[in-house]
Amino acid sequence: MIRKRNYLLTSESVTEGHPDKVCDQISDSILDAILGQDPMGRVACEAMVTTGLAMVAGEITTNCYVPIPKIIRSTIRDIGYTDPHYGFDYLTCGVVTSVQEQSPDISMGVDKGGAGDQGMMFGYASDETKELMPMPIALAHKLSRRLSDIRKRKIVNYLRPDGKTQVTVEYVNGSPHKVKAIVVSAHHDKKAKTKDIKHDMQKLVIDKIIPKHLLAKDVKIYVNPTGRFEVGGPVADTGVTGRKIIVDTYGGVGSHGGGAFSGKDPSKVDRSASYMARYVAKNIVAAELAKRCEIQLAYAIGIAEPVSVMVNTFGTGHVAEEKLVKAVRKVFDLTPYAIIRNLKLRKPIYKKTAAYGHFGREEEGFTWEEIDKVNALRKEV
Repeated sequence: MIRKRNYLLTSESVTEGHPDKVCDQISDSILDAILGQDPMGRVACEAMVTTGLAMVAGEITTNCYVPIPKIIRSTIRDIGYTDPHYGFDYLTCGVVTSVQEQSPDISMGVDKGGAGDQGMMFGYASDETKELMPMPIALAHKLSRRLSDIRKRKIVNYLRPDGKTQVTVEYVNGSPHKVKAIVVSAHHDKKAKTKDIKHDMQKLVIDKIIPKHLLAKDVKIYVNPTGRFEVGGPVADTGVTGRKIIVDTYGGVGSHGGGAFSGKDPSKVDRSASYMARYVAKNIVAAELAKRCEIQLAYAIGIAEPVSVMVNTFGTGHVAEEKLVKAVRKVFDLTPYAIIRNLKLRKPIYKKTAAYGHFGREEEGFTWEEIDKVNALRKEV
């Protein structure tokens, strides 16, 4: 029985210059550099940034050499922290590294094809957008990308790298209806005038992303709600890898296993099994077997087969969930080895996942977004 109700749902996104996202990109840039030379490299890499300092620590086992300090600085430069006046920039920040090899206890299980850790991972899909993502997070990400885009293209000259967006969507009978609130927080220099920022964010960001037919008549729009956002980036807020797990996934819709993604090679099921769960859920929705679908996969360290597989269609399924579980196990090989092989996860594809979400992006390298199992699933059920 489909439970239809009316409610408001809010999701947020952050730009690539947000301190936590700076760290995610540093971690994944190091991962990409290693996988580019050593596809079997093992990486668990964490970063932290604060005023004038970037630190990387973790466990890395590889047969290649990568210049970690150089990668850190080039990543910070590419994001846009290029001016000492920001309080944090790629040339003058201190860089500290503390890296050791992965524990041999973990390798014992992973080397024979088992999972790199225990835990549960979730994937989600919904038919409410063309990307098969929840509408609030899809719109929030688009706003954030647009905010960074107008900075990088110098459409306005006062923006700095940090920023946040937030979108509230009204649902009627369980389906998205209207956008009720929008928040854009844009990091800017001291000379920028508040009225110019509000005007530009409306015309150059919000109006370019949110279709007019989606705006509620009483929509509330907030641009830099406190009035000013001059101090931003690592000076204002210490950043840490893996602290934006809801931004990375579905914006608070569905469940989350708790594990972060960035800086982890695909032998870590926190990452690879979450990608697989999204792949499965998206194909189920694309096959029109359900309007909404959540997949849970759970693993034990060193064991290849998942200890459990769960399918939840929230009452929107056209097929019994027990039957869908059987179909999923038949159509998809859920062992870590097969996930890595079939989704082509040993390639240097991860830096671009580290900002604007890991899901709902139909771009090269995002193999878990493909819907190539639709016919196979339909046949099984």
